[in-house]
Amino acid sequence: MSQMDALLLYCRAGFEKECAAEIIANAEQLGVHGYVKAEPGSAWVLFQGASAEDISLLTTELPFYRQIFTRQWIRVSPLLENLPEGDRLSAVRARVAELAPRYSEVWVETPDTDAAKTRLGFCGRFTKPLTNALEKKNQLALGTSAPRLHVCFVADDAAFVGVIDADNSSPWFMGIPRVRVGKDAPSRSAGKLVEALMVMIPEDRAHELKAGMRAVDLGAAPGGWSWVLALRGIRVTAVDNGPMSAVAMATEMIEHVRGDGFSYRPHRPVNWLVCDMVESPSRIAQLVAEWIARGHARHAIFNLKLPMKKRLEEVRRCADIIEQRLAREDINYSIEIKQLYHDREEVTVCLMQDKALR
Repeated sequence: MSQMDALLLYCRAGFEKECAAEIIANAEQLGVHGYVKAEPGSAWVLFQGASAEDISLLTTELPFYRQIFTRQWIRVSPLLENLPEGDRLSAVRARVAELAPRYSEVWVETPDTDAAKTRLGFCGRFTKPLTNALEKKNQLALGTSAPRLHVCFVADDAAFVGVIDADNSSPWFMGIPRVRVGKDAPSRSAGKLVEALMVMIPEDRAHELKAGMRAVDLGAAPGGWSWVLALRGIRVTAVDNGPMSAVAMATEMIEHVRGDGFSYRPHRPVNWLVCDMVESPSRIAQLVAEWIARGHARHAIFNLKLPMKKRLEEVRRCADIIEQRLAREDINYSIEIKQLYHDREEVTVCLMQDKALR
């Protein structure tokens, strides 16, 4: 039997170092020690533990949504290498038979790199015969609580095979949400907010983002984020000295205020503050914390543009800035920080107050 004594993590290419440092730190908090394999630009990291029990502990005790730089994680067995071009299925099928009695789904994936994109077609073709083989062996139990099977081809002749529980992992193939943004979107950044709303607002709090609410968008021009909110029926005050796009303003849900995002304050509290300004992350963190602390906005979604070095450290510093400021006002809140698919050299933060605990 092959032991799943390693954790495979998908991440954005170029952020392997941050993904590795984060999982090492989080594992150590649980008393789990190991080492990582992280090749720059590969879009994946392998955390090698001492035992399968240690790896299972990580994916049980660590909430997946709290992992900043991880798109997906999978408990995996040792890498299958030198797979013959004419029959990769036999070796994979043999490994699959060892790992679990049944599976709820079958995902055949590859890391998200430019070089690996040509492998996606093969992954799609590989999925059907593998699924058929599982069905014949009565190993497929769709819609059950059985773990999800992942086969990740990190090379044409090499694959990791493993499992993960659906309730503590990404629900999207390759860890990438399928976000649709209209061709007439005012900016590419609109996709970031669409994804953030999909990924970061819990289902039980979806009612806190609905038509009729009010929001402020700091550094709004040309209006991608304002446009996304306006299409949801939210009235937006867009603050920027630059021009707003005609598409955004055509929604008739946006008021453009020419001004500086750092000095503007609303006449009355709003439901949401959003911000995608290009500025130092600590300054943005201070700005948002001040808005929440002073009651100008109840919730916030914003981006932190990361430096070239010590990016994980900078994110944690910003989280500390927010925590210290809101603690002074005795404000209870939940915060999620994630490098989304549409993010580049940045992370997205969703901060929501908890009224019941104030």
